[in-house]
Amino acid sequence: MIRFKEPKDSGNISWTRHCKEKMKFYALSEAAVKNILWNPNREETGIAEGTLAKMRTAGSKKRPQEIWIMYKSFRKGMVKMISAWRYPGTTKPKDPIPIPVDILEQLEKILKE
Repeated sequence: MIRFKEPKDSGNISWTRHCKEKMKFYALSEAAVKNILWNPNREETGIAEGTLAKMRTAGSKKRPQEIWIMYKSFRKGMVKMISAWRYPGTTKPKDPIPIPVDILEQLEKILKE
């Protein structure tokens, strides 16, 4: 059984509890999320106001999937990681970001805080 190592806040990245929980649920490591942040395949405007979303492909040709992250930039070089999730399948550029309904509801609560 693989244990989940919870990411710690660093000098330029802050993690929300929601993001940590979703990383654990979708079996995403801190390194994988940072890799998407710095080297995405695609960037989109986030679903929540003032957020950005980045995506990187994963999986195989037979079972394609995408890993998405949503974050908010604030101050000089500071990033707050809001959410991360796996999407089964592929999306088209400029289409609405595929966020599961339960995650969307949780994000609305987090952003109101």
